[in-house]
Amino acid sequence: MSGVASTLAQKRARAAGFGTNANANKYLNQDFEALRSECLNQGRLFCDPEFPAEPHVLGFNELGPNSSKTRGVQWKRPKDLCSNPQFIIGGATRTDICQGALGDCWLLAAIASLTLNEDVMARVVPRGQEFGGGYAGIFHFQFWQFGEWVDVVIDDRLPVRDGKLLFVHSADNNEFWSALLEKAYAKVNGSYEALSGGSTTEGFEDFTGGIAESYELKTAPANMFQIIQKALNSGGLLGCSIDITSAADSEAITRQKLVKGHAYSLTGAIEVNSRGGLEKLVRMRNPWGQVEWTGAWSDGSSEWNSVSPSERPNANAEDGEFWMAFSEFMRQYSRIEIVTLTPDAVTSDSVKPWSVNNYSGTWRKGSTAGGCRNNPYTFWMNPQFVIKLNEEDDDPSDNETGCSLVVGLIQKNRRRLRKQGEDMHTIGYAIYEVPSQFQGQMNVHLDKNFFLTHAQKARSETFINLREVSTRFCLPAGEYLVVPSTYEPNKDGDFCLRVFSEKQAETQRCDDPVDVVLDNETVSDAEVDAGFRGLFTKLAGSDMEISALELRSILNKIIAKRTDIKTDGFSLDTCRTLVNLMDDSGNGKLGLCEFATLWKKIQKYLDIYKKNDMDNSGNISTPELRTALKLAGFSLNDTIFQMLVARYSSPDLTVDFDDFVACLMRLELMFRMFKKIDAHSSGFIELDMQMWLSLTMI
Repeated sequence: MSGVASTLAQKRARAAGFGTNANANKYLNQDFEALRSECLNQGRLFCDPEFPAEPHVLGFNELGPNSSKTRGVQWKRPKDLCSNPQFIIGGATRTDICQGALGDCWLLAAIASLTLNEDVMARVVPRGQEFGGGYAGIFHFQFWQFGEWVDVVIDDRLPVRDGKLLFVHSADNNEFWSALLEKAYAKVNGSYEALSGGSTTEGFEDFTGGIAESYELKTAPANMFQIIQKALNSGGLLGCSIDITSAADSEAITRQKLVKGHAYSLTGAIEVNSRGGLEKLVRMRNPWGQVEWTGAWSDGSSEWNSVSPSERPNANAEDGEFWMAFSEFMRQYSRIEIVTLTPDAVTSDSVKPWSVNNYSGTWRKGSTAGGCRNNPYTFWMNPQFVIKLNEEDDDPSDNETGCSLVVGLIQKNRRRLRKQGEDMHTIGYAIYEVPSQFQGQMNVHLDKNFFLTHAQKARSETFINLREVSTRFCLPAGEYLVVPSTYEPNKDGDFCLRVFSEKQAETQRCDDPVDVVLDNETVSDAEVDAGFRGLFTKLAGSDMEISALELRSILNKIIAKRTDIKTDGFSLDTCRTLVNLMDDSGNGKLGLCEFATLWKKIQKYLDIYKKNDMDNSGNISTPELRTALKLAGFSLNDTIFQMLVARYSSPDLTVDFDDFVACLMRLELMFRMFKKIDAHSSGFIELDMQMWLSLTMI
């Protein structure tokens, strides 16, 4: 399916309610129930053709097919590894996740936190999966992926070396849910190696659909402990880590057994009575399943002797989980990440979920990838979104009244592109207050002049090369324009913009409408002067009509004499479009009046072209093209403009005169056809197959 058709199909599916957790989209169109039934009926075990048990699914570099790290790897099903495999034993717990030979501790920390919330866990790991009755070597899991939930099918062939699972595994050798979950997540990201290195928030968000915030603990707010408690009490997921100062520090273990550059889960926060006062404690979890803090309040430490047995949690097992004083946590750790859940993930009546708005968009080189504010002549071309904040918070903090919201910008599918040598872009966003004259309008894409004369009201905390940038704001009620961008212009990418707000808020795409104002430029026979009539007679030949081939020869002879415009000549395809637009008789040729009308149009377009060639280079840039299209009467949205740039611009993102004329003529032809078929100006037309083919073949 072409890119345009695929995008339209996805929009329709979302509008029909697909893509929710309760009605997840089938990833790669694989239906778990249908595939399992087929395997059971045929008496065979499922082998996934989309993620086969082959070397390339392990990785592409360090885990590539010829890597020493993958030498001797075999693929085995759980039944080949033990006599009594189980999917989950005694419920999913944090001790089921032990790291293997893959640097995805960030993911494992997220999985560990996932097990603390049964409702959230059930959204990711559908119930009723086992190795007993109904087993067919097939399992499935659900992940949130950039605005929609997908149901991912896998077979249970797992990478093994020396009889042991190569990657994540449970402390119990016959429990396999965590290894199968990791495989499904590797599938949506392209390979196991694509999971190496990352932020815990990625896993948090893909398991919940929630939005993540990150706090640097050195500059954390004074009420950080209360923020942590509230997040845990509301079902939020939390992760933290200790920064490294050099490559040698990565996963280095400190004297008191904390691991640097390693992702931990924060799983509890309590206050206990100790020595006549209250001591704030936090519970941490190392996804390795071992290596625990040995300082104050660690397992079996003397500090617990001052706490009443009724307040004392079980803290003696060597399971990777431990307690420590909150003050020590603030000193030892560098950052904490908190995920706020979406309303559909919150089941407790005591929790008041935030409202959520979600939009997808694209940055495309030359059209909608304008870069950050440092690029004033292209920044305005980025996609634009309006947020309407109507209600202030019920309980303002620190006497700060306003509307609390978290704005998150995610770049899509960048892990999958690592195999092609791509990685994360540096991304961020700017927020502007919408001037009164534009409030309530969604059908306007603010232009360069607005951004040159208005300062931003707020912005993302930083531009950074992470999957997501998210920042919390408290803004006065009103309308705001959000402009997401890459730091540098002309970087292709897809993104998802989300707005979580404490009170109800409206978020909409802000874009120009698709419309046109076309003048009646038809030249009548009486308007053709004798000089032009004589020229036509000379050019047209004996049949007194001009074909597309003849038109190409005429136009190219004329523009070849001009030094003020750049062109590599009109193509035969362009000339056919020009003839199709002007040919009223339907014979595929232009008569005198038709040619005169065409010549008038070309002269008009030449004037517009020259007016927008600001540097007198002989061609126009793609930002200048968008302005030129408006002067010619065309109002086009980002999506249509992206297509025009892809079709008519050169690799250096300029447009020659012949391509400019071809673009405008093609647009006019399509608009005129639509308006002719849409006799009642409804904005919709209905076509049968023959009409569709007739239109698209022009």
